Amino acid sequence: MVLSDQVNVIETRQLGKTFGAVQALKGIDLQVPRNSIFGFLGPNGAGKTTTMKILLGLAHPSSGSGTIFGLDVVRESIAIRERIGYLPQQPRFIDYMTARENLEFAARFFFRAPSASVRARCDEMLELVGLTEKADRPIRGFSGGEKQRLGIALAQIHSPELLILDEPAAALDPLGRQAVLEIMERLRHQATIFYSTHILDDVQRVSDAVAILNHGQVVASGPIEQILSGKDGAVYTLTLRNAPPNFAARLESLPWVTHIRLSEQNGHATYLVNVADETAAEAELLRCALADPAVTVTHFSRKKYELEEVFMEIVRGDSHDF
Repeated sequence: MVLSDQVNVIETRQLGKTFGAVQALKGIDLQVPRNSIFGFLGPNGAGKTTTMKILLGLAHPSSGSGTIFGLDVVRESIAIRERIGYLPQQPRFIDYMTARENLEFAARFFFRAPSASVRARCDEMLELVGLTEKADRPIRGFSGGEKQRLGIALAQIHSPELLILDEPAAALDPLGRQAVLEIMERLRHQATIFYSTHILDDVQRVSDAVAILNHGQVVASGPIEQILSGKDGAVYTLTLRNAPPNFAARLESLPWVTHIRLSEQNGHATYLVNVADETAAEAELLRCALADPAVTVTHFSRKKYELEEVFMEIVRGDSHDF
């Protein structure tokens, strides 16, 4: 496998696409780092499928540009396709053939090697996706999860540098989804994985970075930790019993505290403390509370956002400041 020297496998610059009077994409900027698992998210109609079609050379942009491995997605589409694997949302197979026969059939489009070498590669892919024991069974008897795993094996048969997966775990039960996620994790060091999905829990579990598309525009993009930090940055939760009346003012006087929200219930005061300096907060915030011997700290932690919470806030238009 020939690896690209590009830091970002995929880059788009103001990528646009119109269909008559409809502007499906409105200046998309993407940067997908090599050997990352990159989640491409958005509600239905946001433009995810249109973007993927342009990257795959199945549609031309109306404006802007895009590159994969530094190659132009329009002018050098054929060269790009030789180095990528693609799994559509609903993969198709030759149902009367076995899993091994499907793989061997696909492998012949890429390899001019002896049959033994092709068979060895197919065996490797069957083992990768956990289908070795079912290798010689017809596809028509496979479950949805087994078909998805075989689809990934077909997309990976030629050792591509980039895998583009369209809803790889859609309509699968929890066990099927877990199997697909584990395969993606195993492929992390072999290829860059760019995938779309609606299952936000899965994204949070395996992705290194994400981009969220809404109404044809990227409204959030970056490492998953950055996205999950929320629009307010780092926020710490501090719950006290016997909190002094001036404690909120004492916190506000700290130079690295930017905002405080206070709620009181059953004799406990809970402070949500936004900070500009996480290191200072972790070193000093708890000490500030414990400086008063009458105070009891019942809870202290950094607020953790769930991706679904962040996603819903973004697509509803509450904030684009991520």
